[in-house]
Amino acid sequence: MHIALIAGEASGDLLGGALIPALRARFPDVRFSGVTGPRMRAAGCESLASIDRLSVMGIAEVLPKLPDLFRLRAELVAWLSAERPDVVIGIDAPDFNLGLERRLRGRGLKTVHLVSPTIWAWRQGRVRTIAKSADLVLCLFPFEPAFYAGHGVRAEYVGHPLAEELADPVGQPEARRALGLPVDGPCLAVLPGSRGGELKQLAVPFAQAAARLASITPGLSVVTPIAKPSLRPIMERAVAGHAPGLNWILVDGHSRAAMRAADVVLLASGTATLECLLLDRPMVVGYRMSAFTAFLLDTLGMLKIRHVSLPNLLSAEPVVPELLQQHLRPAALADALAQLLADPAARERQRSQFAPVRAELRRNAAQASAAAIAELITGR
Repeated sequence: MHIALIAGEASGDLLGGALIPALRARFPDVRFSGVTGPRMRAAGCESLASIDRLSVMGIAEVLPKLPDLFRLRAELVAWLSAERPDVVIGIDAPDFNLGLERRLRGRGLKTVHLVSPTIWAWRQGRVRTIAKSADLVLCLFPFEPAFYAGHGVRAEYVGHPLAEELADPVGQPEARRALGLPVDGPCLAVLPGSRGGELKQLAVPFAQAAARLASITPGLSVVTPIAKPSLRPIMERAVAGHAPGLNWILVDGHSRAAMRAADVVLLASGTATLECLLLDRPMVVGYRMSAFTAFLLDTLGMLKIRHVSLPNLLSAEPVVPELLQQHLRPAALADALAQLLADPAARERQRSQFAPVRAELRRNAAQASAAAIAELITGR
């Protein structure tokens, strides 16, 4: 048996890395290949290309990358059409993967899309494209299958694999010792994203916010996990230029350890906010897109939700501060972080909303996904 997986970005690599062992348990002799990150490769997936080629944010930002993206998709269509895998699983990256899946499905291949696109948030008309592209959509969040009802799309809620993976977090003192941080005293984790475009937008205001927080928080230590080596210089320049003298360490990877070590977390909107919720850490979310991308979203009325971070979307009550676009100011970020550090009740308001979300998402998602995919492959 041959299963192809096409992942986009670090979050897709996490999902693929969890899914591969669950599928191998059902099909011991299976061969995996596709577009991969380090976790998928470690799980035994042959790499046809790196997820770095798909890790592009925004609308304006993707334009220079379009020739390479079109080239990669054409290469994958040709290769997969010749190889005829038993199923092709597109993991996230819907703008790339849905087009790939539609072409392959048209050639008689079975297709799965893992991670429902955010049709509930923006571009709801994509449901028609999804109906043409995927035999099966696997949804990570409980409210998503309802959006597919009546559109001829088989959609199943499987929970989120991170809910199991992060169910038994390492304690804060152990995490701090592992990272070389002081065991005592306040600690801030700063996660400005895993893509170059995100760091270019967020590294400086996040560094400025940390410096302001340190000026009113004696003994503050700061830790930032660097998603990949190419991003380190961006963050190093931001820290050196805007937070000199602050006890700030940069570590390669170890994002979860950084969050476990922290009292509060400042981070970009994305999957990391869900990890932060699952690790029960209070947070402040900041995000900024290019002015052109933001203009298009606003002018065309494409965004359909009031909140963008997953904790606020999943919780019964939105409790995580979100500072976006023109509201992403260092002083406002620092004030929100300072309130969380100083006020136990503010931290508890977030945590009280996080607990039921963790319970709901913990459904052995990798096994549930593997079961649904196996049913599609075998017809039983």
